[in-house]
Amino acid sequence: MKKIYFLLSILLASCSATSTLTLSVNQPSTVYLSKEVKKIGIINRSQPSVKYNKFDVLDKILTAEEKNLDKNGAEESLKGLQESLKKNDRFINVVQIDSLIFKEYGIDRFSPLLKSEDIAKICSKYNIEALYELSFYDTDATINYKTATNQKVNTFGIKIPIIEHQVIINTLIKTGWRLYDNINKQVSDEYITSNNFIVSGNGINPVKAYETIVNRKDEVNRISKNNGLQYGNQLLPYTIRERRLYFIKGNNNFKIAQRKAQTGDWDGAGELWKKETMNKDSKIAGRAYYNMAIISEINNDLDAAINWASKSYSEFNIKEGLQYAKILKNRVNKNKILEAEKI
Repeated sequence: MKKIYFLLSILLASCSATSTLTLSVNQPSTVYLSKEVKKIGIINRSQPSVKYNKFDVLDKILTAEEKNLDKNGAEESLKGLQESLKKNDRFINVVQIDSLIFKEYGIDRFSPLLKSEDIAKICSKYNIEALYELSFYDTDATINYKTATNQKVNTFGIKIPIIEHQVIINTLIKTGWRLYDNINKQVSDEYITSNNFIVSGNGINPVKAYETIVNRKDEVNRISKNNGLQYGNQLLPYTIRERRLYFIKGNNNFKIAQRKAQTGDWDGAGELWKKETMNKDSKIAGRAYYNMAIISEINNDLDAAINWASKSYSEFNIKEGLQYAKILKNRVNKNKILEAEKI
């Protein structure tokens, strides 16, 4: 029992040796497109060919999809994408192409790739350099019925039992996008989204219950437009919050530095950590080296941060330093991509 307690005490002490901070880290866009592209088009290939219409109609009957639900949802997706691209300063023109190139597959699969010569012809015709394609769009519904016995007061004030029907519709929206880069003659991206939502209605029979559902179309359109907006925004860099550990135990200077850090005086904390890099105790010096990497990253000096973190591991065996150095090197690589993306 004493051994278990001793080990637990060591673990608790080890955990309390560090504290955490979060910082903003810029990330390159998740979709890369040549920065030379200034004019871009959008085409809708999401409609099924006549060959498959009988299956789509059957699907719509079985899932009780309203007429034109897919058509309107696809249009909202295209509107969202167009809105996002028009807000992007890199583009001088965003063209919605009216012509529709029919596909040969079902509604929830990617259309066949457009040939490079077809892409070149479309780009030449509409004076664009890249082409977004809504390759497929489909809504699918799963319907469940429930009944419950409730009481209703009639005209004579007497409570009578009635059977109330409830219709629950789970709607799945599936969307597939492609992005063709005509300058580099390549497909820059393929992207699939899948969203679902649930609506319900109540009535004296299933039909009446279904008729009380009034917001399903609006929700399909809202989600579809948001999908288009989000996909267009993937061309933009973005910022995330990342968590970092730093050491707060070693000697009195570490305690003072922690208080300075807590009040936002990171430079003051850094001055104390730098003093401790000369400490004769290798454990304290190693932790100070590691913390100097933290202050260097806060000041956006990633090369210095990598140097401090690497030495904390190689010279003082601070194991956290090895992983931190890898994180910092990854940041440097991403910054190079961010720099290349600048217009």
